[in-house]
Amino acid sequence: MTYEGIIFDFNGTLFWDSEKHLETWRVYSKRLRGKAFSDEEMAKYMFGRTNEDIIAYAIGEKPTAEMVEEYANEKEGIYRQMCLEDKENLHLAKGAVELLDFLKANNIPMTIATMSEKPNVDFYIEVFNLAKWFDIDKIVYSDGTIPGKPAPDIFQIAAKNLNLDPKNCIVIEDAISGIEAAQNAGIGKIIAITSMENEDFYKKIPAVQQIISNFDDIDRNIFKIKVNN
Repeated sequence: MTYEGIIFDFNGTLFWDSEKHLETWRVYSKRLRGKAFSDEEMAKYMFGRTNEDIIAYAIGEKPTAEMVEEYANEKEGIYRQMCLEDKENLHLAKGAVELLDFLKANNIPMTIATMSEKPNVDFYIEVFNLAKWFDIDKIVYSDGTIPGKPAPDIFQIAAKNLNLDPKNCIVIEDAISGIEAAQNAGIGKIIAITSMENEDFYKKIPAVQQIISNFDDIDRNIFKIKVNN
């Protein structure tokens, strides 16, 4: 079966930065509740969630807008500085550039659907020159109106931005909540990438139809390429 378009999660997929988010949230979760998130909590309640969701989980109640802004801005500022200082790893994942070049050359609709907020998205656009491949206006990010994953909204919006039915789209994800969101959105093919977890972890998730170690593993033949006469 072939698919008309593709939607990328960003963190832990196109950019393997999960360890940096883990490190900063360990610091902030300890500050918020007196002890750091466990690895299990990180996997279940952090990846794919909004900053508001994460803070709410940490403090056990809905945070004020002022609290969300204060902690999120401080946390994300430290995260971005960590990225800039780690120049060796400040690049897209293995095979990503080649895949994006292929998609662009063949006019295959693509976008990004991330629960990162605008300051981080702007940072990624600049650092990785994402405008080379993506229509920036079609990128979907956490703007305060979209529920966090596993709600399906973010992938439904992304598919709509591509003028495609979700069933005709591929989603690349690394987080449980993101995989569930893609399934809930009716995405046609869900591919998990082993940026943090191993292959056996994803084999236990029925919604995952393919597991890749990097973007070189994606068969270009799964894309429906329109031939201009």
